[in-house]
Amino acid sequence: MPSRHPGTIKQEWEPVVLQKPRAKAQDLRDQKAVNQALRSGAQVQTIKKFDAGSNKKAPPTAVNARKLEEAEEPAALDRVSTEVRQAIQKARIEKKLSQADLAKQINERPQVVQEYENGKAVPNQAVLAKMEKVLGVKLRGLKK
Repeated sequence: MPSRHPGTIKQEWEPVVLQKPRAKAQDLRDQKAVNQALRSGAQVQTIKKFDAGSNKKAPPTAVNARKLEEAEEPAALDRVSTEVRQAIQKARIEKKLSQADLAKQINERPQVVQEYENGKAVPNQAVLAKMEKVLGVKLRGLKK
C-alpha cells in the first residue's frame, strides 16, 4: 500500500552520550605518585584550600552584627489612637452595623475593621475616609 504522504521526511536520530571530561595525564601521574608515597609511609605535604569541597558560604556574622548595632532604632509605627478607635466603634454601634457589615460597605476585610477598633492597625487615610463616609463621623484629624 503506498504512503498517503509522498515525500515524507524521515528523521534519523543518533544517540548523544554525555561523559565526564577525562583527567589529564599529568594529573593522573601526580595522583599515582602521591598514592605510592602514602603507601610507603613517606612524608607527604598536604595543603587544605579555604572552603575546599564546600558549597556553603557562611555569612560574615560579625560584620552584620556590627551594622545592626550601629544602625538607628527604627521608629515605631503609629497605631490608631484611642479617640479614633472609640469614634469608629461608637458610630458603628449607633448605625447598628456589625464589623463585617461595615467592612462590606467600605470594601475591606472584616479583619481590617477589627484591627482599627482594637488599635492594632496602622492608620491609612483612604480607609479612614471610607469609614467617615459610611459612618458619618469625622475620624481624620482627631488627636493621634
